[in-house]
Amino acid sequence: MSIIRMNEIQGEKNKYGFTAKTLVSHQNATVKNILIKNGDIIPEHSVPVDVFFYVVKGKGTIYINKEAFEVEDTDIVICPQNTEMSVSANRNSDFSFLNVKTPSL
Repeated sequence: MSIIRMNEIQGEKNKYGFTAKTLVSHQNATVKNILIKNGDIIPEHSVPVDVFFYVVKGKGTIYINKEAFEVEDTDIVICPQNTEMSVSANRNSDFSFLNVKTPSL
């Protein structure tokens, strides 16, 4: 067993320029904590695996096939594989969420 202390993990810039902390990475799943600043947007994209988002802190909008889901702390949004998705932070707060991909890419 191990404990992952998310606040102690060093983040790196992902391909979109946002801070991403890799929490879990193995063949069955990848879990990243993504941090975006108020008003920032992760552009629309898709991946060939199932994804779900778990909101850690803040308010934002998660778009799945252009449908907007207003989310806040502890909300979960599910996105099937090969589905267009995008994320934006509320203009009044930073936004922290877990991005879980199964299986791992």
